[in-house]
Amino acid sequence: MSEQQKPLTYESILKMFRKASRRLKATERMVRETTQQMKENAQQIKETDRQMKETDRQMKETDLQMKETDRKIKETNKQIGFLGSRIGEIIENMVKGNIVEKFQDLGYHDIDDYCENKKFGNKELGIRGEIDLFLENGDIAILIEVKTTLETADVRDHIERLEKFRRCVDAKGIDKRRFIGAVAGAVVGGDAAKIAHENGMYVIEQSGEAIKIAVPPEEFKAKKW
Repeated sequence: MSEQQKPLTYESILKMFRKASRRLKATERMVRETTQQMKENAQQIKETDRQMKETDRQMKETDLQMKETDRKIKETNKQIGFLGSRIGEIIENMVKGNIVEKFQDLGYHDIDDYCENKKFGNKELGIRGEIDLFLENGDIAILIEVKTTLETADVRDHIERLEKFRRCVDAKGIDKRRFIGAVAGAVVGGDAAKIAHENGMYVIEQSGEAIKIAVPPEEFKAKKW
């Protein structure tokens, strides 16, 4: 036996076993804690996966709802567009019903015919447009713009339309007639009538089941383009 080695005694062996037992228990505790943590992590992973699947389901359901909403919006817009078109046709039919007689009563006796949706244009001038109702014969023609709701912007647009039409006619050089403007609406909003009269245009508005030409102000004078 080496001099540096101590002899094993009962007490020293017991001490070694106790120390090893403490280490074993500590290791067992660490293993239990690690196992518990792994179980908790696994549970969290399962919960996260469940939440992700639920989120994915909700996203798919939301996507379907959005597609259905989009379809309904498109269908509604289509119906509104169709309704607006039909209302426009009704207003045009109402206006053209006895519009010739209305202008004849104002002294335009040569006016005895009309056409609808008269298109005009000039490629060289870069002009194109359309007149809703075109009353003619004689040396005067009346160009009417018809709106369901007549606004100030519509009046200004028609003034520009009349000027373009005049330029197209002058470019051809064969039509010497003068042109008078008029605007019509089932509803005349804001200052539309006032602006139209100030610019020498007649205003046609709904009156009961028919239409009438609004009485112009005393200083009114029809402008000729």
